[in-house]
Amino acid sequence: MAFVELRGARLFFTDEGGPGSPMLFVHGFSCDSHDWSWQLPAFERRHRVIAYDLRGHGRSSDPAEGYGILSLAADAIALVEHLECAPVTVLGHSLGGAVAASVGVERPDLVRGVVAIDPGFLLPDDQAPYLAAALRAYEEGDPGETAGRFFDNAGTHGPSTPRSLATWHNRRAAGVPEHVLRKTITGLIGGARPFALESSSAPYLGRLERPVLSFFVDPARAAVAERVFRHPGSATVCFEGSGHWLHQERPEEVNAIIEDWIAGIGG
Repeated sequence: MAFVELRGARLFFTDEGGPGSPMLFVHGFSCDSHDWSWQLPAFERRHRVIAYDLRGHGRSSDPAEGYGILSLAADAIALVEHLECAPVTVLGHSLGGAVAASVGVERPDLVRGVVAIDPGFLLPDDQAPYLAAALRAYEEGDPGETAGRFFDNAGTHGPSTPRSLATWHNRRAAGVPEHVLRKTITGLIGGARPFALESSSAPYLGRLERPVLSFFVDPARAAVAERVFRHPGSATVCFEGSGHWLHQERPEEVNAIIEDWIAGIGG
């Protein structure tokens, strides 16, 4: 376990495992690298596994700025360069999926492939009013309480989500600094053209030159991803009925699919 100073933030990370192809794990909004506890032991038997806490999250420091998608991607790029571990398979969940894909777009030379687990992009444009209302709720109320409320009431925690996981997610969000939650969510769903919406993210993600393995809960979004990610090595999986943290609810299935896919792209 280690800390490193990069781009004005002190990032916590772990770097473990075997000599196989390296994997970089990027957690989601209001989370930390503990989210990958269902994956790290499974993959470290064959791969070098690197998991870190985004700036402002977990054990990393919480500077005042730097919470936009491209800035978070720049942190990940700086960590890969610092560890000299390229090319990596970058895995991201939710917000982390947007960060992982952005690393692939911005620095394809560092990336073997991208795994995006129910990522924070390609949302239907008709959800723009909902995103605007959510952003107002984060700005006007306690952002930690707001996160837990949205997790429970917006389908993020589904019928298949164990209550113990939901409780963990909600309590952890309550402990993230308020400015981090507000600025991070703004980077994903704020602005005139929110990154999360299909009209914004699809043209950008269409530039990705590396294969992408996508996991979705919503079959409609899965169908969009199949059109956007055109590399012949790309694949899409839909776990309809799962909760948003599907890699925690169905880890054995997710891990097996990822391992097979990495082997297929030459990992």
